[in-house]
Amino acid sequence: MPERDLDLLVEIIGWIGSIGILLAYGLNSYQRIRSDSLAFSLLNLSGGIFLMIYTLYKEAFANTFVNLVWVVIALIALARFMQRRPSKNTQS
Repeated sequence: MPERDLDLLVEIIGWIGSIGILLAYGLNSYQRIRSDSLAFSLLNLSGGIFLMIYTLYKEAFANTFVNLVWVVIALIALARFMQRRPSKNTQS
């Protein structure tokens, strides 16, 4: 892949990551989604991963660290969400 094309792809990935995290924050702030919802966790997880790709490519390692922590927090929240879901085999 030519470097110019890779630069453009990474910029797009960075913008998608930024939009994902801001969307999660905005929707939660206006009570459209809950902070313990699957949507919130997935938006934060994917946004954090995309921003990690972007910041690693740009060699902005301090921001990469922040996004790594963001991703870890989202993964923990996602794991907790999955644990709370009732099993299909559980009868009421």
